[in-house]
Amino acid sequence: MRGLRPLLCAAALALAWSPARAADTLVQFSTLDALIHGVYDGPFTFSQIGRYGDFGLGTFNGLDGEMVGLDGVFYRIGVDGTAHVVDGATRSPFAVVTFFHPAKTVPLHGIGSLAALEEVLDRETGSPNLFYAIRIRGAFAKVAARSVVRQQPPYQPLTMVVKGQAVFALDSIHGTLVGFRCPPYVRGINVPGYHLHFLSDDHRHGGHILDCAIADGVAEIETLDTFRMFLPRDAAFLDADLSAHDEEAVRKVEKMAAPWK
Repeated sequence: MRGLRPLLCAAALALAWSPARAADTLVQFSTLDALIHGVYDGPFTFSQIGRYGDFGLGTFNGLDGEMVGLDGVFYRIGVDGTAHVVDGATRSPFAVVTFFHPAKTVPLHGIGSLAALEEVLDRETGSPNLFYAIRIRGAFAKVAARSVVRQQPPYQPLTMVVKGQAVFALDSIHGTLVGFRCPPYVRGINVPGYHLHFLSDDHRHGGHILDCAIADGVAEIETLDTFRMFLPRDAAFLDADLSAHDEEAVRKVEKMAAPWK
């Protein structure tokens, strides 16, 4: 713990004072494993998070819905699948953001599934050892998205929470996928591979993507070669046992398939 405290103090100081608009930088608040183990309350406000990115995803204290950050606005997707803008005082236990400046554009036509989309993106992103920010705008034939019910202490692990997730089937909808592809060596810190959230063009619906089909759209990609992380200093995080990583738990939480309805 002695070795960890200087790092945490430095992170807190950096959050308070460092300039925000570093180019090609992925900025993360807390870790995926902390979230999986039930650390659902964090100190990070969206006023703070917004200083480090205008594009991203995450969640809210109490695991109160899925977060989408798009064009500098942060939205909460509630358990009913509806989207609402959050204020700067709202807090998050886990968020990932960047200032999005795409360098590559890829047309998409007739993409029948999330797996098929990932195959296309794999060809276009290049090395698996870097981070990528991905924005996909277009006409979606189908979207399967999810959110979860706000939790109350004592918190259950995330693998238990998602058993009661609400899944929304959205047909013939225009919208945007917001997300990242992370390298395999971030296990425990973030999700290796793709993590995508959805927001409809009318900003009324969305969620964590489980599957999708794209009739026509455009993928925009930015390569991110710098990674920065801020850690909480509250008792829940400091006392959590994060010594082991459960790959199966990540699969259940992030990659759970959903049948079309």
